[in-house]
Amino acid sequence: MTQAAALPAVAPAESKDDTRRAIGCFLLAIFLFAGMDTLIKYLSGGYPVAQLMFARSVVAVVLVGGISVARGGWGGMRTRRPFAHVFRSLAGLLSMGCFFYAFKHLPLAEVYVLSFAGPLFITALSMPLLGEPVGWRRWAAVLVGFGGVVVMARPEADAPLLPIVVGVAAAFFYALAMIAVRGLSRTESNTAIVVYLLLTTTVVSGVAAIPDWVQPGGFDLGLMLLVGTLGGAAQVLMTQAFRLGRAAVVAPFEYTGMIWATLLGFLVFGDVPTPTVLAGAGIIIASGLYILYRETRRRGG
Repeated sequence: MTQAAALPAVAPAESKDDTRRAIGCFLLAIFLFAGMDTLIKYLSGGYPVAQLMFARSVVAVVLVGGISVARGGWGGMRTRRPFAHVFRSLAGLLSMGCFFYAFKHLPLAEVYVLSFAGPLFITALSMPLLGEPVGWRRWAAVLVGFGGVVVMARPEADAPLLPIVVGVAAAFFYALAMIAVRGLSRTESNTAIVVYLLLTTTVVSGVAAIPDWVQPGGFDLGLMLLVGTLGGAAQVLMTQAFRLGRAAVVAPFEYTGMIWATLLGFLVFGDVPTPTVLAGAGIIIASGLYILYRETRRRGG
């Protein structure tokens, strides 16, 4: 969800066992991200967004960066396109900040529904930014999907609109980050793409957090460390999932996050999704799956 990190380009899985492991890793990653997002929402009542972003990033950069360097050495950090990394990292940083703000003001399930607009934005932006052809069927699916966002975002009489707009902006910046990853993956290693993002979010959020820093107690400090650990572990699992299995097979399981968000939102915060949120979720998920189907057919997968 809030990871906004690179999904590595990998070869298709060669066996059923690899596919099963890929799906298992991905499902566990989505569950860990949901747990992380629940903790972020819980902590957001007493701590500024920048501080939570720093806590999430600093632990993850140590965990993910350490594992990546241990596996591939420092050579994986070499880059020929530093400014492209800057753009990708800034887009990821803005996406993370917007998601954290949305978590603070909206139920978990609603933020997850808004995040599902990310693949719709990717499809819509891939033609003007990457020059990739987008047929009329996928354009129709994008428009239907955004209709689902409108259905879900229709505010009740006293519901604030700003968090919903910020949630949509989070999905937009996520799409920009993923489009940048597509370009970077042609020349850059997965280690460089992921670690430079985490380094950027750690430094920028750390500086931004200084003026409003709230000293956490022992329990909250433990939860903040857990946030970063869950995020880092989920990122490692997601990377492994896309190394073992084809993206077309693994990606649809991202929508299981809606199940965990609904369940955890109810158990921890007492939130129950409204009928309009569920209807919007159904429309967006159906549109996203259709776009994935068309993309798979186009690539011959």
